[in-house]
Amino acid sequence: MSTSTPRYLPAEMDQALAAFRSAEPGYAMTAALDDLRATDYARLDRLGHVYLDYTGGGLYAQSQVRRHLELLENNVLGNPHSDNPTSMASTKLVEDARAAVLEFFSADPAEYDVVFTANASGALKLVGESYPFCSGGRYLLTYDNHNSVNGIREFARRAGATVTYLPVGDPELRLDPRMVSAELQDASSGCDLFAFPAQSNFSGVQHPLEMIEEAHAAGWDVLLDCAAFAPTNRLDLSVHKPDFVPLSFYKMFGYPTGIGALVVRRDKLAKLRRPWFAGGTITLASVQGDGWHHLAAGHVGFEDGTVDYLGLPAVRIGLEHLASIGVDTIHARVAALSGWLLGEMTALSHSDGSPLVRIFGPSDTDRRGATIAFYLLTPDGDPYDVDAMERLAGDRLISLRTGCFCNPGDGEIAHRITRDDMAECFTGKALPVTFTECHDIIRDATGKMPNTMRVSLGLASNFADVFRLMEFLASFRDVPADTV
Repeated sequence: MSTSTPRYLPAEMDQALAAFRSAEPGYAMTAALDDLRATDYARLDRLGHVYLDYTGGGLYAQSQVRRHLELLENNVLGNPHSDNPTSMASTKLVEDARAAVLEFFSADPAEYDVVFTANASGALKLVGESYPFCSGGRYLLTYDNHNSVNGIREFARRAGATVTYLPVGDPELRLDPRMVSAELQDASSGCDLFAFPAQSNFSGVQHPLEMIEEAHAAGWDVLLDCAAFAPTNRLDLSVHKPDFVPLSFYKMFGYPTGIGALVVRRDKLAKLRRPWFAGGTITLASVQGDGWHHLAAGHVGFEDGTVDYLGLPAVRIGLEHLASIGVDTIHARVAALSGWLLGEMTALSHSDGSPLVRIFGPSDTDRRGATIAFYLLTPDGDPYDVDAMERLAGDRLISLRTGCFCNPGDGEIAHRITRDDMAECFTGKALPVTFTECHDIIRDATGKMPNTMRVSLGLASNFADVFRLMEFLASFRDVPADTV
């Protein structure tokens, strides 16, 4: 690779930080996060890591792990499905975690319930398999949904419902509000479900939450995917009231993994019809009666088997950790850093003036989160191989992500991949087996590269992280593709 001098040099960081602080005076109000990084997240700097994959997974604080360990060391906890002392102790901790989720999102316990699942995908599958889709009903969803939301269409189609996608537009990957309103007027069955992400995990676009009330007024139930939104934005369920909210807690505070939730309005939970039952979900079942069983009321009927009663106390600890920092503080921090980063990325160019970076989605912080999808471009205007970029970034201990991020809709629009292009992956004689094979087929057939690079910021991000990323990106200035 060329050794041409990059625009960013380590000696310039103090000067750049001073200019940044001057341009972003509100950043000083987030100084507590620098203190927290030096204590609870000290391993980042001790080990030299630049972590820029918060949309993939959050980082846990050392204090979270210590508090959870102390709780486990000082209690005897058993399976909660009993009334013995250890079971009752576990039950209390599980219900404390459930109450903490409702409190964190300002959800009225009389209006909302919490069903614990393995992750957000598990919560979405629960909705998909249990929602009463019907012939004449509709499943309306946006192009930029995660595949776990897209997958619900299989349940809808099986029940005879119509599936309709709302496209996003190039280049900002936003919805057309007129098209949304027009589609929302067509609901009549009482079994119509509208699904959209509060924040795209690809483009960072944040859709207006007012669509929830618009959909409700037209007779729709609303599923709001908050997996990418909740870690750095305030979700107030006393103001905006979607019916189904899937969450993954590891994306919010890193630990524990393997626990998510469906925050659900109680009247809509009663509307769901489960296609099976499991241990823990019923009050009574008989093997002698033909199909005799009684599903338990509320969340109990939807938490299959035994919940993770040792892990769930860590959910309350994690939520308390976020609450002690303040979601608004985290939001202010990542908004300021992502604003600087977007400005620097869009300004970066080769010596002939051609851009070095192409942003997919909004190029400023207006109605977007701190998730940035992009390409690095060669002097000829072609994207560098994203797998090579991820590997080279890794050599510098910079963790970013490449791929499609389980968001095919945003990716297809961003890379201008057509339906016919995608058909190559589904109608060819040799069907692809792996993700890479499918992308190779699209690239070979169309010349389009469907992979993308993505960086995302979170509660432990600081200016040094984004500066070191810019050093890395600038090192490709005037570098021919064949030398990488």
